[in-house]
Amino acid sequence: MPIHPRLSDHLERTANTARWIALASLVAVLAGSASAWFLIALDWVGQTRTTHPQLVLGLPLAGLVVGWVYLRFGQQVEAGNNLLIDEIHDPKKTIPLRMAPLVLGGTLISHLFGASVGREGTAVQMGGALADQLTHLFRLKPEDRRILLMSGVSAGFASVFGTPVAGAIWGLEVLTTGKLKYDALLPCTVAAVVAHEVCLLWGVEHTHYVVASIPAISLWGLCAVALAGAAFGLGGKLFAETTHALAGFMKQRVAYAPLRPFLGGCLLAALFWSFPLDRYQGLGIPVILESFEHPLAITDFIGKLSLTVLSLGSGFKGGEVTPLFFLGATLGNALAPLLHMPFALMAGVGFVALFAGASNTPIACTIMAMELFGSGMGVYAGLACVMSYLFSGHSSIYKAQRRGLPK
Repeated sequence: MPIHPRLSDHLERTANTARWIALASLVAVLAGSASAWFLIALDWVGQTRTTHPQLVLGLPLAGLVVGWVYLRFGQQVEAGNNLLIDEIHDPKKTIPLRMAPLVLGGTLISHLFGASVGREGTAVQMGGALADQLTHLFRLKPEDRRILLMSGVSAGFASVFGTPVAGAIWGLEVLTTGKLKYDALLPCTVAAVVAHEVCLLWGVEHTHYVVASIPAISLWGLCAVALAGAAFGLGGKLFAETTHALAGFMKQRVAYAPLRPFLGGCLLAALFWSFPLDRYQGLGIPVILESFEHPLAITDFIGKLSLTVLSLGSGFKGGEVTPLFFLGATLGNALAPLLHMPFALMAGVGFVALFAGASNTPIACTIMAMELFGSGMGVYAGLACVMSYLFSGHSSIYKAQRRGLPK
């Protein structure tokens, strides 16, 4: 007896849903476990650097070693997040598994010796590389491989920051400005949520940021946040363009790739050793926490911006996102008295909004604000993220990000 067409469609949809839940969960276990061990190692590295501040003098050698290893073994994966975005748009060949250990080792070395870099790039690249190894195992078609890669990206982002819903949306939103890839919504959501839970099961504790008091919505409050959002967008644009400009300048002037982080490491080591700039080394989490507790000087924004651009632009590995959280939180803190707004609120808004402008992901960043600070931040953060998105223009920290709808 033939199956009714509607029943057949329903059975096929159910089977496809179950298949993607299983695949996304497998990706999540791999990515969540990788992020957990990365965060545990990163915490040890940070404590070691704090205990032995003289390690900063090894930055030139660290840069040389990381640069040489990538030149010798990692030229295919050096593009990092941009390679993943390109492969999602135009699937061609499997991401080499070596991307995961290379970016893991490069990031830990960069942090150990004090480079001002982040961590999201490492988690996202590990998630994408590990996910892509399933392509041959399950003989996936190019279209399915694209969705699998997006799931790995979402899983890496969600697990490293502890924001599962934002991680799911970020994996959809970051690919093309102004467009979301809804065909991957279920796999990205499953991968992000499960990866987050897997990371927690390994005993990882994410940093908790507290906005003590969120004022009621008012006309001036909305105007102040909108003005600050424009500043955050310009700050994100400045960060993205100066980082790309320095990286381009180094590639043009220094032909031998390992010399770029070596030279950058020389300058960084000289600066860190000569001036009290250790608060800008590594992730800078303690300063971010300070921005929620008491007023800070604008020099924190300027110092972190300069040293992160120098670190990433010269070739040290890590990521941009946590430094962008630092920049947004400290800029928001500095703007608070000028706008007659609570500094903790403005630090929280800036935390997500500057990143929203630099990465063109206002929806994911609004959700992130609610996951980190509570639903009461939704209106303020949403308005700031949209304004930041608009004022950052077509700049992006990810050069492979495609332009969709014009701003």
